[in-house]
Amino acid sequence: MDETLAELGTAIQNALPGDVLGFEVRFGELTVAVETQSIVRVLTKLRDDPAFGFINFIDECGVDYPARDKRFDVVWHLLSPSKNMRVRVKVATDEVTPVPSTIPVFPASNWFEREAYDLYGILFSGHPDLRRILTDYGFEGHPLRKDFPLTGFVEVRYDDEQKRVVYEPVRLTQEFRQFDFLSPWEGTDYVLPGDEKAKA
Repeated sequence: MDETLAELGTAIQNALPGDVLGFEVRFGELTVAVETQSIVRVLTKLRDDPAFGFINFIDECGVDYPARDKRFDVVWHLLSPSKNMRVRVKVATDEVTPVPSTIPVFPASNWFEREAYDLYGILFSGHPDLRRILTDYGFEGHPLRKDFPLTGFVEVRYDDEQKRVVYEPVRLTQEFRQFDFLSPWEGTDYVLPGDEKAKA
């Protein structure tokens, strides 16, 4: 299978010289790295060329690597029913450089791009309605970035006195917790509830 995927990667690279930066086959999956500004041309070729036939758009998502200069990857997963193969196509970008919207190629990418914008802050040029889709109005930050605090910045609750929803800064009411960090499968120094017979 890896040989077939490597042949497909080579064919894609040869069909799109200058647009494809490279490819790799790992864990039985083909990943093709693409020049950011070439993504629409590459996806169109993969969809329309009968040699590839990647007509099924599976999903599009963001990935965060905060240690890199181009910290985000935008990833598309496609399926070719005629070849019975899948391909992962990815581009790299930073916080300010927009990725061309792929709605003209795969209209279903609309809400996926809105999700990537909402959760990662990835910008898409040419998107007809790039606004938040999962977080609330006025939400600050992008919650799937790895530098986003686990507690968030604000908390929402219904105030019965004011008879409305109020936004307040996050308050951590418990200063610390004590954990022994032991997995029950590795064994503990004490008997876990329900294990009384097993320890005997």
